[in-house]
Amino acid sequence: MTTNQAAAPEGLEALNRCVARELELLTLPAAPWVPERSVDGEPVLDVAIIGAGMAGLAAAAAFQNIGLRAVNFDRRPQGFEGPWATTARMETLRSPKTLTGPALGIPSLTFRAWYEAQFGAADWEALDKIPRLMWMDYLRWFREVLALDVRNGHEIAMIHPGPEHATLEIDAAGTRRRVLARHVVLATGRDGLGGPTVPEIAESLPRERWAHSSDENDYAQLRGKRVAVIGAGASAMDSAGTALEAGAASVDLLIRRRDIPRINRGKGMGHPGSIAGYRHLPDAWKWRINSYIAREQVPPPRASVLRVSRHPNAFFRQGTALISARMEGEEIVVETSAGTMRFDFMIFSTGFKVDWGSRPFLREIAANARNWVDRGMPDDAEPSLGAMPDLGPAFEFQPKVPGTCPGLERIHCFCYPAMMSHGTVSGDIPAISDGAERLSQAIASSLFREDIEVHFQRGQAYSEPEIFGDEWVPILPEPAKVSA
Repeated sequence: MTTNQAAAPEGLEALNRCVARELELLTLPAAPWVPERSVDGEPVLDVAIIGAGMAGLAAAAAFQNIGLRAVNFDRRPQGFEGPWATTARMETLRSPKTLTGPALGIPSLTFRAWYEAQFGAADWEALDKIPRLMWMDYLRWFREVLALDVRNGHEIAMIHPGPEHATLEIDAAGTRRRVLARHVVLATGRDGLGGPTVPEIAESLPRERWAHSSDENDYAQLRGKRVAVIGAGASAMDSAGTALEAGAASVDLLIRRRDIPRINRGKGMGHPGSIAGYRHLPDAWKWRINSYIAREQVPPPRASVLRVSRHPNAFFRQGTALISARMEGEEIVVETSAGTMRFDFMIFSTGFKVDWGSRPFLREIAANARNWVDRGMPDDAEPSLGAMPDLGPAFEFQPKVPGTCPGLERIHCFCYPAMMSHGTVSGDIPAISDGAERLSQAIASSLFREDIEVHFQRGQAYSEPEIFGDEWVPILPEPAKVSA
């Protein structure tokens, strides 16, 4: 083979062997070391993870590496966990392809290794951004190659914190069962503690005439219709592009600002120092940083905007604020700061909010958990940040009233709303491995300290000799002579 010829892709079977070899070289995963527990004959898991999207899988892999027994429970069918193959509509990921995502520092677990094994190094060099559905295929492989224990079709009905373990009520296959776990991790995504943010004017419209960008909306039904998309962020562009490609007659993006944000200010702090140091910042800096980024907003990717603007029937209506909406016959009549407009369907690309009421299974946690507003909000803080949970070093919820709700510290928030306490290490691709390892280390530490008496007894009972006494010839001193 000449130097100009690229090596042929080796295939996933070869990569799987490489994964096994790298894990072997790192002595991973560690052997289980937590004492097994049961209550009335029911086993108690070390960790139950709610969700098996990217964050849930990263956490599961980190727990497995450190020797903890973890099980993921996800309500979706296998292979459709998270948003990638369901509600996400971007053509490619927004993150640079070089980010290592959930690989936990293991080279063969990276997307790049997975991609090159199938398509080769030359194709990798030519690749711009990662196609969204290909990322989902990578996560499916990640789960399979690590043999993670994921239970699909499991809907969490309730979580009951307890002083020694949490109790989960889970609906699966038409029956309700109980699962006990010493720790529970909420890996429930960007809307992990709530749901979509929707303007009040949506309440004046029939539900079938509008959708949030995160809904599993059938965009084929928008063919030939006049569509309004509210917002100018990435999800707005994705929704608008999908509607146009589905044959919408027109798409108007109603943008309150007179201009679309151009610069992602948070990207300027996206380095290892901020990942390691953010959680140790004083409150004032956390409020300042996150309020600033919220006010500046994150711009949509250039490719996402071009996906929309290449259509002649797409209209960017900047400086257009919503005032009201009503139905007139079959038309939606929208009053805006730029005048009256008429549509057939509206898509609100207006983000997410912490809304405990929309997550009934978190009722007991919501009644007791402390939020950032309870720490005291600066006058110039972004109001929505106050609803973020005030988490401890292990991403654990903390009680509003100290000493109440025993076991609340056994429930951990490993989803986007953890960002006020820990930074963006629990919901986005760039630092998900850092967050997963931080979480696993903290829970492993807690379990070890809680069982220290058992571990000490194991040390006392350990009887495997290192030496046997036949390795040397002892020379003992002569017995001392006793004088008369």
